[in-house]
Amino acid sequence: MSNPDSFIEEVTEEVRRDRLFGWMKRYGWIAVLAVLLIVGGATWREWREARAQAEARALGDAILAALEAPTAAERADTLSALPVEGEADALVTLLAAGETGEGVRRDESVEALRAVANDAALPLHYTQLAALKMVMLQGREADPQARLQTLAPLAEPGRPYRAPALEQMALAEIDAGNAETALGHLRMIVDGAGASAGLRQRASQLIVALGGAPAGG
Repeated sequence: MSNPDSFIEEVTEEVRRDRLFGWMKRYGWIAVLAVLLIVGGATWREWREARAQAEARALGDAILAALEAPTAAERADTLSALPVEGEADALVTLLAAGETGEGVRRDESVEALRAVANDAALPLHYTQLAALKMVMLQGREADPQARLQTLAPLAEPGRPYRAPALEQMALAEIDAGNAETALGHLRMIVDGAGASAGLRQRASQLIVALGGAPAGG
């Protein structure tokens, strides 16, 4: 290669180097900022996940501690006092309702369950379980037609609590004086899928008590 060609290449390389240095001086901060954002974002994500895990563990410990209280009233009071929101609040409300007895605490639990059942932001399995527990907690003190209206969406095919909802519908129909309709609900429990052995047995016994043919008979 001739000296002129070598000189041209050296000049060209020097121009490229000067341009690169100039670009780095002018725009290099953007690359540095991008790196910082990536590293910072990953750190923030890890910190947020660690905090969520710590909060979940703390909530689990608090729930377990509440459930170790000696009486149902104390367990319900402690659970209801936990500072939670969203799905955690729904879970705690359902647990507290399971510890509810007669009197004022029951009325408070019914209202808390109603709020969960009507919260469209919660997953279906929370809202429908809250509605089912609310009806069970109210029992015969609630109007049969109101109970049936609440239970009807829960008893649709494919719903997670269809079988226990059908049982509660049968009880509401009995209270309303509709024995034949109640028998229909009970037979759906016995003949359908998804019901526990205990629920099937209760349904079969109630069918006999209402004068219907026993399951398989």
